[in-house]
Formats: sequence, structure tokens, C-alpha cells
Amino acid sequence: MDDEYAKLIRRMNPPRVVIDNNTCEDATVIQVDSVNKHGILLQVIQVLNDVNLVIKKAYISSDGGWFMDVFNVIDCDGKKIRDQEVIDYIQQRLETDASFAPSLRSSVGVMPTEEHTSIEFTGTDRPGLFSEVCAVLADLHCNVVNAEIWTHNDRAAAVVHVTDHSTGCAIKDPKRLSTIKELLFNVLRGYDDFRKAKTSLSPPGIMNRERRLHQIMFDDRDYERVEKAVGRVEDKSSRPQVTVLNIEKDYTVITMRSKDRPKLLFDIVCTLTDMQYVVFHGMVNTGRTEAYQEFYIRHVDGLPISSEAERERVIQCLEAAIERRASEGLELELCTEDCVGLLSDITRIFRENSLSIKRAEISTIGRKVKDTFYVTDVTGNPVDPKIIDSIRRQIGHTKLQVKRNTILAPKPPKETTTGFFLGNFFKARTFQTFKLIRSYS
Repeated sequence: MDDEYAKLIRRMNPPRVVIDNNTCEDATVIQVDSVNKHGILLQVIQVLNDVNLVIKKAYISSDGGWFMDVFNVIDCDGKKIRDQEVIDYIQQRLETDASFAPSLRSSVGVMPTEEHTSIEFTGTDRPGLFSEVCAVLADLHCNVVNAEIWTHNDRAAAVVHVTDHSTGCAIKDPKRLSTIKELLFNVLRGYDDFRKAKTSLSPPGIMNRERRLHQIMFDDRDYERVEKAVGRVEDKSSRPQVTVLNIEKDYTVITMRSKDRPKLLFDIVCTLTDMQYVVFHGMVNTGRTEAYQEFYIRHVDGLPISSEAERERVIQCLEAAIERRASEGLELELCTEDCVGLLSDITRIFRENSLSIKRAEISTIGRKVKDTFYVTDVTGNPVDPKIIDSIRRQIGHTKLQVKRNTILAPKPPKETTTGFFLGNFFKARTFQTFKLIRSYS
């Protein structure tokens, strides 16, 4: 009965979206008002991510059964959103209640879509792992059309979309699907994997690929830190700063300071949602290179964090959420005509030259591929430029481009975004009624 009443309230009060290019000088302001429900913040942010918008500032409030958020956004070129097609898409997606359908949490199954078969896997990361996976798929006459691969804390996870080489469609033969799953599992298992590798052929659904990767790595407990390999240079100063405080008995306050990057807010809210926390109030501010975020949260049961163990777990999980998509290493971009076995050949060349793929985004549009790889040497340190020159000669200088090296990038001066929030923001909005923050104990 309560569920039907909630549906009635949402039908009577459909979401309202205002997209304003006049109020702010350097950003488009998007305001979303709606009846509140669990997960709505993540769904709104995901829509903005789908059109590659960068969130520069955000003000979040969802107390009292109503959701009222404001986002200052720009496009990838740092400009306001002028494309009417993009504006119409955002308006339609956010104002159509059906677009707020809860995300489908994938399960193990053999139910390919008409276009492709989706493969998910997790395992212990090691140099050459993705190359071995691509070689197996090529041998089984599978063409990788899209994929995203993340590595973090010596764990690897991927969502890979494949088609049959001969038909260009999804693979539906149960026996062949079983063979693919078994052989990939053998590759992922390795020799001394202390944690069990997992491979699944996932059913069709509306699950966002990046959203699913967060769930896979969270379930795989990648947030548990491991000792780095000997010879690995780790810059601890670049680690995100996460603090967890309590406001008397009302809220837990989470503050985060880290390097700014696209989709950072999405990654953080994904993890809070997966951990069954609700953001009641929040604020985001980004400088030239740094982001500051502050959220007032409670668990879905209405209680703030109540134990030291849970506080530590939240800190670990949020650090992992920030780090998973961090662009580690040298960024290489491959643009060329698609052909059978291309990805297997490219990753084999990387492996033969002792490159380790830390993250990758694989995409195919028509007969063109545009793949992005973030690579280091096998110890996690910067790659020798001579090796990169040799690889580019093998593949083709026009096909493989060097974009940037995040390991060697100069460190920006420290920014001071905190003062803006803890001062002006509290005075300007409903946070002024909150009690003084005290340290968690």
C-alpha cells in the first residue's frame, strides 16, 4: 500500500528541470526538483555523465521527502551547454519518471542481447592479463566491440561486449558460451590467486557499464589495501583525503579532498548508494585541479554511522571509489580501422614490451575503433620513452598517439576550497540550523 501511495505522489508531482544559461557567467545551471526516493541523486548524476558534462559545483538537499539539487556544469571544452539536442535530452530524461527506474543489479546468467554478449570478470591483476583475455576471445572467434577495464589494489575488473566474428551479432549457443566462460576463468584464476576469480555472462538490462564496474569491484573488496610491489614508487601525497564526522545524533558528515577529474561525483555517489547510505545534504566545489566534497548522510535505516569499524570501512570504500578511475600512467590513444584480432594484437605488443595496462576504454563505431589505454611498466613506474617509440613504429605513428603522462605531470599548487564551504555555504543555505560538528568517537 505504501509503495502504491508513493507512486501516486510521484505521478501528481513529476520532476521539474530548469536549465539556465544566464544566471552563471561560466557554467550552465541545472536545477532538479522532484519527489525524493532512494537512489534518485545517482540517477540524476548519471544522466549528466551520459552526455559527458563536467560538474563544477553542486548543492544537494533531499530532506523532508523532496529532492532539490542544483548543478553548475560545463562541457568537455569548458564551455556552457549550448547544444539544444543535449539540453532536450537532459530535460526529457530527467522529467520522464520512467527514466528514474531503479538500476538493474546484474546477476550471473546466459542471456545475451541481440547486439552483443556482455562478459564480466574479476581477478588478481598482473602484467599481461588483459592481453591473455583478448587472446582467448580472439581464438574463440569473439570480436570485442566495447569494453572498460579497471585495476585497483592489485584487483582487475572488466565489462566486455563481444559479438561473433562471422555474424556480427550476439553469441547465443549455450555450449559456446559455457566454453568462453570456462576458458576465461582459467586465465583469470592464474597460479597463486588467493581470492577466487569470477567470470559471468550477464543478462541484458539498463545497467550503466561504469556503474556496474563499481559494483563488481566493491563486491570484490578492492578497497582493502595491499602492500605495493618492490620497486613501485607510490606518491602518498596524491592519495585522497577522506574524513568522517558525526553531528550529534542526526547525521554523519563526510568530507573529501582529492584531485579533480571527470565523473568524480558519480563515482563517489555510486559507492555511497552501494553501501546503502542516503545523501540528505551535500555540496561540491572544484578548483583548477582540486575537488572538495561534503555530504551529510545517514544509512537507509535512518541512523548515522555508529561504530569505528564502519567509519574505517566507509573511508576505505570512498578512497577506492576516487582512485579506481584515476588516470594512472601514460595515456595512449589508438584510432584505426577495425579488423579481426586487432585488440589481441595490440595488447600482445604491449605485453611483449613489458607494459602493464592499468585502465582501458575500448569503443567501436562502425568500422572505426577508438581505444584509450593507461599504461605503466610492470612495476607501476613510468614507461621508458624509447619503448613507446618502438611500439609506435610497430603499430604506426598515426594510429597510436601519446596523449599525456599523469605520473610525470607537474604537481599543482595546493588550493583552498574548504573555506568557501564551511563559511559562506553554511550561512546561505539550510545547513545553518545544524549543530556544531564534533569529531567522531
